[in-house]
Amino acid sequence: MNRTVVIALPYFAEQAERVATATGGSFLVYHKHVFEEVFRDTNRIIAIMAIGIVVRKIAPLLKDKWQDPAIVVVSPDMRFAIPVSGGHHGANELAIELKEKLGLIPVITTATESTGRESAETIAADKHLRIVNTDSTRASNAAVLTSTAGIYSVEGPGMVMAGKGVSFLVSDAPYTAGIGCRKGTLAEEIITAIDDALASAGITRSDISIYATTTLKLHEAGLTEAIRMIGGNLIFLDPETLCREKPVSESAAERFGLPGVAEPGALAVSYKKELIMEKKVYGNVTIAFAR
Repeated sequence: MNRTVVIALPYFAEQAERVATATGGSFLVYHKHVFEEVFRDTNRIIAIMAIGIVVRKIAPLLKDKWQDPAIVVVSPDMRFAIPVSGGHHGANELAIELKEKLGLIPVITTATESTGRESAETIAADKHLRIVNTDSTRASNAAVLTSTAGIYSVEGPGMVMAGKGVSFLVSDAPYTAGIGCRKGTLAEEIITAIDDALASAGITRSDISIYATTTLKLHEAGLTEAIRMIGGNLIFLDPETLCREKPVSESAAERFGLPGVAEPGALAVSYKKELIMEKKVYGNVTIAFAR
């Protein structure tokens, strides 16, 4: 989905047509339910009207900044482009696009960009990466503002151990994998299971941005080695993170106080929180995929 919608009051139709032409969007005349109608199948909304109208209409619709569309208000005099939601998720970029194409003045209020610094989201977009632990960005961006954040790049297969507030950026592949295994499972068996699961789901190794498991598997050398050998990224999730997810299958991990490993792991590091393959068991290995 890459849809841009321009919404304007009827007497600003001329301005709306100009904006729609410049951004490749479609123009809709404002009516009471127009924001509700386009909110979930649009990724960029440009509204030409008073900002108060927009705020009142979108407030009940906002769900999550990683899923909500980028929303920019353009002043009816065609002077200003003001991101009101999703600044780090396309709205700032859209305001700058309106500057370049129509000469509008972007009014950027996100703390990092307005002070000349890059946010985790901006770096991810520029380098075509995705942020695995999205809850971390508030802390990591705040650290950027106070000049206490370091940015480190690990080339090739590797492992990173870090505390809370550290944002992990990995390849922007569409799917995530949750994986569990019995104690002592060898790397070769795990790799075979991964490849069989990928074939079953009709996807490839390059389609997986990250593999997730539980911290209970920190000492499973076979699992760590398997992900290293296939050039993947492996993250260990704490029980609190896994317990926030709602898997569809029952799991033996319930005896450890977890709702599961494979399905909750895949869901926890995904954006859309949708399983594309429920957990399957391959010998000593359990795997699920999400997006």
